[in-house]
Amino acid sequence: MKKAYSMVAAFAAAALALGACGSGGKQELKAGSKDSISYSPGKQEWGGYNGSTVEAYSTTTAAVTDRVQTGFGYYDPQGVWKHGTDLGDYKKLSDDPLTVEYTVNEKAVYQGKTPITCEDFYLDWVSQNPDWILEGQKAAGAVDEKSGEAQPLFNHVSSPEGYAHPVSQGPQCNEGEKKFTVKYDTVYPDWELNVGGPLPSHVVAKKIGMSKQDLFKALKNKDFAVAKKAAEAWNKWNDTAPGKLPPAEEIPSFGPFALKQGGWKAKQYVTLERNPDWWGEKAGTKELVIKQVEDDAQLQALANGDLNVIEPQATQDSIDRIKKTPNVTLLQGPTMVWEHLDYNFGSNSVFAENKGGIHLRKAMAYCVPRSEIVQKLIKPLDAKAQVLNAREYFPTDKDYEGVVKASYNGEYDKVNIEKAKEHVAASGIKNPTVRIGYRNGNPRRAETVALITASCKKAGITIKDNSSAKFMDEGGEYYTGQWDMALFGWNGSGQVVSGQNIYQTGGQQNKSEYSNKTVDAEWKKIAGTLDKSVWLESKKVIEKQLWDDLFGLPLYVQPGIVGYSNGLENVKRNITQKQVLWNAEKWKWKSTK
Repeated sequence: MKKAYSMVAAFAAAALALGACGSGGKQELKAGSKDSISYSPGKQEWGGYNGSTVEAYSTTTAAVTDRVQTGFGYYDPQGVWKHGTDLGDYKKLSDDPLTVEYTVNEKAVYQGKTPITCEDFYLDWVSQNPDWILEGQKAAGAVDEKSGEAQPLFNHVSSPEGYAHPVSQGPQCNEGEKKFTVKYDTVYPDWELNVGGPLPSHVVAKKIGMSKQDLFKALKNKDFAVAKKAAEAWNKWNDTAPGKLPPAEEIPSFGPFALKQGGWKAKQYVTLERNPDWWGEKAGTKELVIKQVEDDAQLQALANGDLNVIEPQATQDSIDRIKKTPNVTLLQGPTMVWEHLDYNFGSNSVFAENKGGIHLRKAMAYCVPRSEIVQKLIKPLDAKAQVLNAREYFPTDKDYEGVVKASYNGEYDKVNIEKAKEHVAASGIKNPTVRIGYRNGNPRRAETVALITASCKKAGITIKDNSSAKFMDEGGEYYTGQWDMALFGWNGSGQVVSGQNIYQTGGQQNKSEYSNKTVDAEWKKIAGTLDKSVWLESKKVIEKQLWDDLFGLPLYVQPGIVGYSNGLENVKRNITQKQVLWNAEKWKWKSTK
């Protein structure tokens, strides 16, 4: 099963212009220095300190924020969830009702030495829009036009159904305490992942002219006026110009690294340094530089020493080049990233129901050469690769075959140009043009679109390669609906209900504007039980509905590679969305003391 942590898209093609990081006239550490290690998750801009907003939530943002914000658990290299960290730990007290006790390390503090306490976890819960917040929104007339549901007050990427709604009373604790209890009104399958490292409530409180304690009291008393002020501060945490960090006291670290003042250069890099107030084991390197380098430039950057660790898209060329690069080590293995094409159901799309609709979506499904794409682009890298026919399960999952059998009859496995032509005619759209969007600079996605273009041309469909450098950025074509099909990957990690955010009506990550009552109802069933048989049967229904409506076309599971400079220690792949950076605090040069 998959977790939609972030979108994996191709990276923009631009010249590599990285060197020494300069700020305030001070000498900065260069890539390749024994006190500095550089890595690139791609070209996408860092979203900011608050990585939980819809706009900031991305692979690049997580690459930075995960280093400065510690939670209660992590995924190991094989994708298994482990709990118990320097922040603290939790234990389940009861199954009925589901009750969990969290204990925060007595030494845990934010950078600047403000203790991490109950109040911070309470604001974290409120920021996910519990029922009283949504009721306040509804009373104020802030509702979604389509669903009639209240709009979230806090621009949080997580749906209230996961944590805020089933935990109606919030974390139970008193101000200043290092221990709190979470009691669920209804069970939630992914409860272990609900509570993470909290953003600092004292920062939000100060922004709105209150103390941390007074903010806590107001929120516990369901003071909607105070909540609105807090939400404004929370939502605007990242509202500084790209390249300009807020003051250090507004973005305090509670991880092994901290954001370095003057260390962010827009579209180039974000520099992290050791957190002076970190209570755990010291980070292995003095500085970690997260650089924004397009996928196809990372290989040369590694060879030049401008990057020390890369995780580019796996192609035969990238594998061969890493193997031939002196003083570099290659790691290979599977991933939990699955490539797909999504249809846009919005009014700006040719696939909208009042335009080409289901018939044009079927025409595309019949002409997209999924088997050819896998055979030509993926099989040379992974002999076991196959066309993916599910969204919630991987071919390696024991339930995969059963789910596919119950939900999909194989009609789009092979190209059928005659049927594609029939559905083009039935759509009423003459000589349709379909814009396929993706972040440019990604050779494999460009080749994928080229194969689709050649095949669909035979059915009378013109494909427009609508790739751009900002396609997946906030304000880019993906977010503004200027696309007909989007080509990208979702990262997976084994969560049960992560897909709800993607496929549910009004879901925070449902940029396709898709809506189906059956899908919505089945997700609610899944989210309300710990019964694995219910999960399975409901997901069969969801998968079938997504195929019937043609939400999109799954393509394949991506293979993965890592290249890193010889002399680095503790670099290990991770098959989840956390990728190779998962243990970056342990990276160090062999000569580093």
